[in-house]
Amino acid sequence: MAENFEPKILGFFCNWCTSSAADLAGTSRLQYPPNIRPIRVMCSGTVDPAYIIRGLLEGADAVVVGGCHPGDCHYISGNYKARRRVKLLKTIFKTLSLPDDRIYLKWISASEGKKFADEMTNITADVKKKGASPIGKKWNI
Repeated sequence: MAENFEPKILGFFCNWCTSSAADLAGTSRLQYPPNIRPIRVMCSGTVDPAYIIRGLLEGADAVVVGGCHPGDCHYISGNYKARRRVKLLKTIFKTLSLPDDRIYLKWISASEGKKFADEMTNITADVKKKGASPIGKKWNI
């Protein structure tokens, strides 16, 4: 692993909670690594596993799905759907001997800007330890 390795992490963040927490972290001037490439989705339940796989194949070193806490989804049960999908995808990855530890699922509400910054810092540090993803090609960014 190169000493100056900077991971590229793709984030699918719920519009109502995790994206709002990211905005709060920014307006509160909380520091966290710039390694996250955020994509705002209306609900974590709309994140198809194909999007996660595509991100990894295209060169992401990890993918984070962020949503409302279970029971607090603006679309009633979208976060439960996301939880089932991520669990199933991780099971498939394990079966295929692929690194399922590069897929993260985090529940972060709109008022948790500090938690967002802390989680993104922890995920980035974790991925740095693991090194570049063995899946897919590298981004030219």
